[in-house]
Amino acid sequence: MKDLGYGAGYEYEHDAKGGFSGADYWPEGMGAQTYYRPTDRGFEKRIAERIAWWDEQRKALGR
Repeated sequence: MKDLGYGAGYEYEHDAKGGFSGADYWPEGMGAQTYYRPTDRGFEKRIAERIAWWDEQRKALGR
């Protein structure tokens, strides 16, 4: 598959600084979608914090 170019340009998260590349793999012409909005209760509150951190990282990377 590699010889056929499969995965070319893919940014592996674990190789990125801080373990987050912020890469955008949405189809061309389609903006990012939100499919999950955590509540502010229980463990979901921590998930919301992580999502907010990812958003901050994307902005810092200009993505």
